[in-house]
Amino acid sequence: MKFSIITAVYNSQATVGEAIESVGRQTHSDLEHLIIEGKSKDGSLAAIERAAHDRMILVSESDKGIYDALNKGVAKASGDIVGFVHSDDFLAHDEVLARIATAFEDPQVEAVFSNLDYVSQADTTKVVRHWATGPYSAAKLKRGWMPAHPTLYLRRSVYDRIGGFDTGFRIAADYDFILRYFSQIQGRSVYLPEVLYKMRLGGVSNRNLAKIREKMGEDLRAIRRNHVGGIVTLASKNLSKLGQFVERQKA
Repeated sequence: MKFSIITAVYNSQATVGEAIESVGRQTHSDLEHLIIEGKSKDGSLAAIERAAHDRMILVSESDKGIYDALNKGVAKASGDIVGFVHSDDFLAHDEVLARIATAFEDPQVEAVFSNLDYVSQADTTKVVRHWATGPYSAAKLKRGWMPAHPTLYLRRSVYDRIGGFDTGFRIAADYDFILRYFSQIQGRSVYLPEVLYKMRLGGVSNRNLAKIREKMGEDLRAIRRNHVGGIVTLASKNLSKLGQFVERQKA
């Protein structure tokens, strides 16, 4: 079972090396790691080359943003399973892909997802927020449920069937894609109740109030276009995040 892991990179010199190394250390050997680098203006390209491993493929060319870069990666992917490791993030341990591969041994399974920890930019051992997804159901989708997108691994055939990311969205194309997929799911999905992915806080969608408002507007557009609800779905989605902080504080 071959994995295609895609990392889009633009001006991420401080973190991209850790992202690449976390993939290069995976014990599941049958993988390709596609680095889609968008002609960064910092030292990202040098950082990529320093962290390179023998399963890495580098594509360095201009793109139209992260979702365009991810679509390029999907188009170039040759693996049976497609997943993403963003340039600010990293896989939680060396057995992540092995765990996911085991779930995909059932040919009826076309989606596997897990939990995610948001970690401090300054200290990645410090967990700030814990996202425990829980299994999929159509009812929960209408109540704002979604898996953390970087934890979602899909068979390559899913992208052939439903397409890639809609670049008409600036911030929420991943949520739109998730809603598109789960609202017309055909195979089985498997939820792995463990943390397999670490994400640094400080992403573009929550950088400031203007970005938060833009994200909410795009989320609502995605909800309506995929016919999974409306303003109540959006409100439930946002309110569910509060418990992620509380849960980790109580732990």
